[in-house]
Amino acid sequence: MVTLTINGKTVQAAEGTTILDAARSAGISIPTLCFLKDINEIGACRVCVVEVEGCEKLVTACNNKVWEGMVIHTNSPKARESRRNNVELILSQHDSRCAICVRSGHCSLQRIANDLGICSLSFAVQYPKVAWPMQFPLIRDASKCIKCMRCVQVCDKIQGLHIWDVAGTGSRTTVDVSLNRKIKESDCALCGQCITHCPVGALRERDDVQCVLDALADPERITVVQVAPAVRAAWGETFGLSPEFATVRRLVAALRQVGFDYIFDTDFSADLTIMEEGSEFLHKLSNAENETFPLFTSCCPGWVRFVKSQYPDMTDQLSTAKSPQQMFGAVAKTYYAKLLGVDPSRLYCVSIMPCVAKKHECALDVFQDAGAGADVDVVLTTREVGRLIRSEHIDPAGLAEAEFDAPLGVGSGAGVIFGATGGVMEAALRSAYYLVTGRNPDPDSFSAVRGMDGWKEAEFNLAGQNVRVAVASGLGNARRLIEAVRKGKVQYHFVEIMACPGGCAGGGGQPIAEGQELAGARGEVLYGLDKQSDLRFSHENPAVKQCYADFLGEPLSPMAHVLLHTDHHAWRMPGEPEP
Repeated sequence: MVTLTINGKTVQAAEGTTILDAARSAGISIPTLCFLKDINEIGACRVCVVEVEGCEKLVTACNNKVWEGMVIHTNSPKARESRRNNVELILSQHDSRCAICVRSGHCSLQRIANDLGICSLSFAVQYPKVAWPMQFPLIRDASKCIKCMRCVQVCDKIQGLHIWDVAGTGSRTTVDVSLNRKIKESDCALCGQCITHCPVGALRERDDVQCVLDALADPERITVVQVAPAVRAAWGETFGLSPEFATVRRLVAALRQVGFDYIFDTDFSADLTIMEEGSEFLHKLSNAENETFPLFTSCCPGWVRFVKSQYPDMTDQLSTAKSPQQMFGAVAKTYYAKLLGVDPSRLYCVSIMPCVAKKHECALDVFQDAGAGADVDVVLTTREVGRLIRSEHIDPAGLAEAEFDAPLGVGSGAGVIFGATGGVMEAALRSAYYLVTGRNPDPDSFSAVRGMDGWKEAEFNLAGQNVRVAVASGLGNARRLIEAVRKGKVQYHFVEIMACPGGCAGGGGQPIAEGQELAGARGEVLYGLDKQSDLRFSHENPAVKQCYADFLGEPLSPMAHVLLHTDHHAWRMPGEPEP
């Protein structure tokens, strides 16, 4: 331990601690823009400069370490003047029309500028303008980029895809797609982690709220909306509501006020996914000598994009089961349209997802199996649905809870945990055990796959057969796992992979909490909901059982194959070879 003084306060910190961490441990705030713990500690923005007695120049707090007897002034006239100048220089190359920025009100640069009392700039304003395909699910606005390098570092160090890089030199230095590529030519997984770690509005999802408003205003349209599992753990953050208060039923109430005709739960189709994917796995296991393992889950479109671009020879190891989102759309425009007695073309299917990649997934031509255009018409992220509710001047805090509609609004606890890393695996094993033995296991028998570790593995006995499984979240971890599999270092039967760290709970479409990683806390909310549920097995979902009895037949039936399964070779990533 070393003893130092910060702003006249005696502080003790472990040797090797940064000034920033030492100050925070003492309750002293030093503003930062580019800093991300263990990811981006390069002092690029120089907003965290402090004055150290005995040092002629100011030093950055994020990447300079404390020493014995150090005396620091975080907000001395010299430090404050430099910080203000640095922020003004950043603003001189930043489009500061905050009123029309998606991050207005929760932008780090806006907050720091306000804290410094910056009402005008001393420097001429000139910001870059770069053309961008505005129909692409991920939007980058070069005029808002502050060159903090967070997107570069997150994509490199966490996701391992290296989509972003520094471009230009001198005053023209900026961040752009790497290797002189256009974004549509890149192997971007659309995980959206660059969006959630951008401190300003330089990165965002394509906004599709107006598409939904147009559908709601069309008297010929029947609007059907599904709510993904992970959304219920995060949507209230936008409104400052606790997870205990911001229940999914309160979100249902808000969506009713918005004007949706029918509101359903993606947990229903998550349970459908378990029936199909679990049956597929057991079929594969029964014919193990002729099959290639592991079988990979296919729920996450970011992961599917990743494997098709990085390891295209392993595409056939993906489960053919569609994601719950796409299963829901196909069932809604066939089975549910039949129940309503309406032409399926009148249904307009909206998904509320914690994900940016879902916007790409729903637009693929391969997902039009219901015969009424796209099975899912549009996807809104959790952030977008927050903006939609605000645009309708609805205060969720004043709403009483409301119920999902039937029958596609019935979901199990197994469906809920799809939103947390390991949840799909756990839900699948619960039902696989039943399908093999004819009896239910303890619902928590497979909890070894829970947790925020980036790569987890476990072995379970399934009716006398040892089944080795693994779970990975974050594409960097996915790459490490796959490389180990390819080199024969590990052997698994079944592997769940989610593109975003922590799974959908930490998805790229979730509300942004600056400086906080909330996937773990949100995941715990989902596991708590599972624990409280009276229905914890997908195969016991009465609505799913009825759907099979009245329409699909049984898992892996011809009808199920048409509506609930897909050919992953039917579309290609940029640069992906022909199958």
